[in-house]
Amino acid sequence: MNRTDRDDCQSAPDRSQSDCERSENGSNRHSTDAPEDVASGGGDQPVGGYADAVADHPVGGYADAVADHPDGDYADAVADPNKFTDEERDPGRSAISGHAANGRVAADGGSSSVSEFQQMADVSMTDAERRRQWLDEKILAPARIVWDDWRARSGVLIVLFYLLMGTVGLMLVTKPSPNQGGYLVGALRTLEYPLGTTASGVSLLSQTVYATPSMLTMIASGAVFTVCLGTFFGTVAGYKGGTIDSVLMVVTDIMMTIPGLPLTIVLASALDIKGSPVVIGVLITINAWAGLARAIRSQVLTLRDAEYVEASRIMGMSTPTIISGDIIPNLMPYITMNFVQQARAVIFGSVGLYFLGVLPYNSVNWGVMMNAAVNRAGATSSPAAFHWLLVPMLTIIALALGLTLLAQGADRIFNPRVRARHAETVVDDEDGGTGGSGSNPTAPSPVTADDDEGGGI
Repeated sequence: MNRTDRDDCQSAPDRSQSDCERSENGSNRHSTDAPEDVASGGGDQPVGGYADAVADHPVGGYADAVADHPDGDYADAVADPNKFTDEERDPGRSAISGHAANGRVAADGGSSSVSEFQQMADVSMTDAERRRQWLDEKILAPARIVWDDWRARSGVLIVLFYLLMGTVGLMLVTKPSPNQGGYLVGALRTLEYPLGTTASGVSLLSQTVYATPSMLTMIASGAVFTVCLGTFFGTVAGYKGGTIDSVLMVVTDIMMTIPGLPLTIVLASALDIKGSPVVIGVLITINAWAGLARAIRSQVLTLRDAEYVEASRIMGMSTPTIISGDIIPNLMPYITMNFVQQARAVIFGSVGLYFLGVLPYNSVNWGVMMNAAVNRAGATSSPAAFHWLLVPMLTIIALALGLTLLAQGADRIFNPRVRARHAETVVDDEDGGTGGSGSNPTAPSPVTADDDEGGGI
């Protein structure tokens, strides 16, 4: 009740004081309960607004009040209280988020009807489409990345050549034996012995081919041992922290202080390894994993506080699942480079130890071939025997170069943006199509120039 009405009420002779007080209390009650939009007026009520309308309907409340004033926006809202609910709206194709389908945030932070964890994709895929997508993303896209990069392509071809030489080559080339040909036949002199022969008439091609399987076995065993042990120590220590971190890092520091070459020589002399390539590969990299573990731990300390790792912990995922699914994939470029580094270390270390005579003698080994060329034929000073030394040297250099080129190109395989560019089944958010037949071939690529040149993630 405004001041004018209060004065008129008090001055009226036929109204008592109690009637004035009841009118005033009723007016105040409606003014207090009404929203600000109603109290301040709205719609087509230029003077009194909805306050007067509500005052005329003390019993029916706001629904009756606004029913007489259909021109106001609040009248529509009150007359139809379900107007702005999520159930009567078309949800469309809204993204999974904490908002309702109509863009309003529910009180619990999600949709008022369906939780964001219960929302399903608008488009379902058949089993055949899922298999095709898996094949495209896991195999075909990395293959396209490797083939588009000349470094990775060259590395793959070189490594594949050595793999074929160590498997199929054994069936195509005769086993090395003395007096296969003439003595110290030069390289590229005859088609029968394209790489030449030794001082005892052994074909260098046969020795090179039959020395490849043991070298590949040593490379695989040493590199896998180093990468697996270093990755395990580094990820577990960095992610768990506390006492586990302290204990694992103490063991790592102890191994880092032991010189690798003397330890390898002592173990090779003390143990009865019998020329096993697997054991030799592990001995050469016996403490190389410690440095890798330290480096990986420093990166895991940063990754363990990332949002997606924290989300996995909140969802109750186990520690092995988080480490293998969220942390290690982000470390794969670094792990790949270390794998190649350890593979090269095994190659050079085994050849050097065989050349020095530390490891058990094996006639089909590149290091033994170099030792025989120098000590038996004087290859360093005799041009007639220089090819005997040059062939195993070029074989070692080519394999190390192929591994290095492959590692440089493999860095792009683990770049998610580069993989998305080469995957035909990845949906393009900008044009709504796929990278396959339904996409626009002229659309700009989301990959920057740095990514295309092999930039890391």
